[in-house]
Amino acid sequence: MGIVVTYAAPGSTDEHERATHSAVAKTLAELKGFEFGGEYDPARRYGAALYFVPSATLLVDAAQALGIRGKDDLFGGVVPASFVATKAIVHPLVAPDAQAPAGWSAAFAEEVRPAVLPGFCAFSLRDALRAGVQLLCEGRIRLKPAQGVGGHGQRVVKDEAELESALGSLDRSELERCGLGVELDLEEAITYSVGQVWAAGLLATYCGTQRSTRNNRGAAVFGGSDLIVVRGGYDELTALPLSAEMRIAIGQARAFDSAAGRFAGMFASRRNYDAVRGRDSRGRQHAGVLEQSWRIGGASTAEVAALAAFAAQPGLRAVRARCTEAYGRASPPPGASVHFDGVDRRIGPLTKYAVVEEHEISR
Repeated sequence: MGIVVTYAAPGSTDEHERATHSAVAKTLAELKGFEFGGEYDPARRYGAALYFVPSATLLVDAAQALGIRGKDDLFGGVVPASFVATKAIVHPLVAPDAQAPAGWSAAFAEEVRPAVLPGFCAFSLRDALRAGVQLLCEGRIRLKPAQGVGGHGQRVVKDEAELESALGSLDRSELERCGLGVELDLEEAITYSVGQVWAAGLLATYCGTQRSTRNNRGAAVFGGSDLIVVRGGYDELTALPLSAEMRIAIGQARAFDSAAGRFAGMFASRRNYDAVRGRDSRGRQHAGVLEQSWRIGGASTAEVAALAAFAAQPGLRAVRARCTEAYGRASPPPGASVHFDGVDRRIGPLTKYAVVEEHEISR
């Protein structure tokens, strides 16, 4: 018998996130036959094995201090350096003499280059300017703070004047510490979700698409994911009848995942990748991985709901799992698992829920 606990990173204070993380942790506790212990308390003597649901990807030293040794000890991931958990690793540096953090892997950036969009990562204003000027030759570009979530803080620029203005507004110390992605901007983009989750002896692999919605301030934000989830690995997933575009997204995510596994000390039980397909400002088609997530994320309510369905029905091969984040007042459909339905003090009224249905080909 063990205990499942949530583990909040500094700054993780939104009520809806805490409620959602607790809901996911409770489901995982039921799957594992463990007790749910709430938020981890370092002063408490638990007297049982702990399974963690962290709000962020953990560093190796922090994980070891908590007793986390492998993917059976957490829902999330562990990496050797903080930049490895961010968008910083998606793109190479603009030049061999560019500034980079200790432990930077030029080999990784080069290996994943065919699986990502054209772009660079920069850790100084000088390098960000060099990267932006070079990439503007290919069309409009997007500036992406490496630690940003859900598109927050991103800027689209179309020429050098806008680039210089945007870079001038950045926090230089944060840029040097965390990095900035400089990437070709896409129009009419479709964002795909591809990944795997492992818990309680169950492996599930999925693919699907993301939806956007408007928050209570009218801004476009993540609105949920529609996933096809299979029991097993990528072989079981790719045996399904999938579109050519989805198969490309899966192949790119697998290439990125394989390369990431070579970071020393890295392991994860939740391995999620956002991939995109769209046109650049000159009309050319592009597709590639946008970022990785080795922590609890927007699709995790759907992921664990699928795991619960597989645990309840041993013969079930595939399900459709849909998670939704609806701002304002909303009525979840019958049978939905509701994870938050109320008013968050910072973002206002919000309803979050997940629905799982058997996929027709699973019979």
